[in-house]
Amino acid sequence: MTTLLLTHPSFIAHDTGPGHPERPDRMRVIDKILAHDAYKDLVRRDAPLREDDATYIVMAHRGAHLEAMRSVAFGHTQGLERIDGDTVVSPGTWEAARRAVGAGLDAVDAVFSGQADNAFCQVRPPGHHAESDKAMGFCLFNNVAVAAHYARAKHGAERVAVVDFDVHHGNGTQEIFWSDKNLFYGSTHQMPLFPGTGAKGEVGVGNIFNAPLSAGDGRDNFELAFRERIIGPLKNFAPDLVIISAGFDAHERDPLGGLKLVEADFLWATEQLCEVSRQHGRGRVVSMLEGGYDLTGLARSVAVHVKTLMEMGT
Repeated sequence: MTTLLLTHPSFIAHDTGPGHPERPDRMRVIDKILAHDAYKDLVRRDAPLREDDATYIVMAHRGAHLEAMRSVAFGHTQGLERIDGDTVVSPGTWEAARRAVGAGLDAVDAVFSGQADNAFCQVRPPGHHAESDKAMGFCLFNNVAVAAHYARAKHGAERVAVVDFDVHHGNGTQEIFWSDKNLFYGSTHQMPLFPGTGAKGEVGVGNIFNAPLSAGDGRDNFELAFRERIIGPLKNFAPDLVIISAGFDAHERDPLGGLKLVEADFLWATEQLCEVSRQHGRGRVVSMLEGGYDLTGLARSVAVHVKTLMEMGT
């Protein structure tokens, strides 16, 4: 059973400025906890800069968006620049954003080639708010959407699912997947909350499954929504690959949300997704980090998530 960990020091060099919740310390606390002996069997690789990344970015994003991000971030040599009130670029951003995409591509390669049973991409900036033509919510490129398109183009996957348990709805993934019946998007999230999307009635072409939760909801409501609104339809979809938008800001400690999940809930959700993938996709799971802004809650949640991936490999 092999779990691949993809990360890189450049993710710390993406500077978002003082007081920003999506900060480099997120990488440092994960590095520290995954250095424990319990994770010695992880296969560790650098998230790459891939020469072919633009080819796959434009399968999920418009070419104009890629050029806009290149223009604002590439060659940025000093200080910070805001794309919007939340989304910041710095001299380290362009490399980090490209390596975040590259991590997803290499993870997909690994699970389809048999080099790994599953993979966790410890990356930043996150991606699930980035729409086809818009950066927002800390996100420049939609890492999971690019990885999904890559799995189809490079490895012939017919049906790819993204399941998102971040406290915020992945409006970008939903928008990119909206009209494609062979791409599945399922999300549990707090509502109302940024970005304001994610109602049950948002269904795309029957491929979008939203399970909004209310502030204060914890294990019982989360498990019920996840089983009925996500796992049931996911089994019917029978994915060749499951990609997880692994946001841990639904943790009860997190300052940006109001849900009451704890580490055991993320463990359970990970088990559920791995089991569906075992049944339909030979256990192929790629998990990509999204949110999680309380450092203690983030570290503990990533720890159980990665340990579960290690234990659930085929």
